[in-house]
Amino acid sequence: MKAIVCTKYGPPEVLQLKEVSKPAPKDNEVLIRVRATSVNFGDTMARNFKAITPREFNMLFLFWLMAKISFGLREPKTTILGSEFAGEIEAVGKDVKRFKKGDQVFGYPGQSFGAYAEYLCMPEDGVLAIKPANMTHEEAAVVPYGAIMALNLLRKMNIQPGQKVLVNGASGGIGSAAVQIAKHFGAEVTGVCGTPRLEFVKSLRADKVIDYTKDDFTKNGETYDLIFDILGKSSFSQCQSSLKPNGTLLFASFKMKQLFQMLRTSRAGTRKVICAIAPGSVEDLISVKELVETGKIKSIIDRRYPLEEAAEAHRYVEQGHKRGNVVITLEQNSRT
Repeated sequence: MKAIVCTKYGPPEVLQLKEVSKPAPKDNEVLIRVRATSVNFGDTMARNFKAITPREFNMLFLFWLMAKISFGLREPKTTILGSEFAGEIEAVGKDVKRFKKGDQVFGYPGQSFGAYAEYLCMPEDGVLAIKPANMTHEEAAVVPYGAIMALNLLRKMNIQPGQKVLVNGASGGIGSAAVQIAKHFGAEVTGVCGTPRLEFVKSLRADKVIDYTKDDFTKNGETYDLIFDILGKSSFSQCQSSLKPNGTLLFASFKMKQLFQMLRTSRAGTRKVICAIAPGSVEDLISVKELVETGKIKSIIDRRYPLEEAAEAHRYVEQGHKRGNVVITLEQNSRT
């Protein structure tokens, strides 16, 4: 089978199209014919993780060290990237009960990666579900990661109708899903992003959009019940005046500074800092499927690339100008 293989860390050019052995499912696994996959932040980071310093990493040093060991110190241990996908089940192991041959599915293999290939094996109890009926493979392939993370974290916040929510980093995978899910919960949502992605965030039904290159949301006098910071770029001292008396600053990425802020605010004051991790679960993915099918979550695709142009897709994403999701498709040979 064809796959994009990465045998060394580096720029997009390290991604090479090669012939590799087609995997065979174990008794508890399904074999999936991948129809589409995505290029997200995790893929670009993993491709060049040797160059990612603890300071540049958005999480605790311990998590950076664990990732360093997991990915490989000098060269990648996992040579086929791709952390979310949509496709069709081609074969099932003898113990599989949830799926059958021909099922249209989407899923999130996470740090196991493997979706930059024509075929992928996943365990039956992995983060895998039937694809939303109202989405193409390309549309479904960009949903799992961001949506299951945003849904898990926002559920913990118990958002009530009419509350005001600000999403800092609203154009990324988690942020774009968070805007839509917070709207589903009945919140008034403000999205913060850069100039090229303003229209993208507006198309997600955000009530307001702030261009961080021109305006600082912490200085505009608005207050929020929840500020959801995706990449941990802000701090409690910066955001305190932008939180309502019982407001919460939620970090999806955090370092020791934010953990200390969480500890301090848990002991004093009414405004809180929460640092949370969403592991990703099949239950969350099934909930995401239901939200998609009821029109609460949509995906907007900026560009499509065929598998052999994966390096070009990574290059485009790293330029920082994408206006929506970037898809690698294994169903067509032309780019649009």
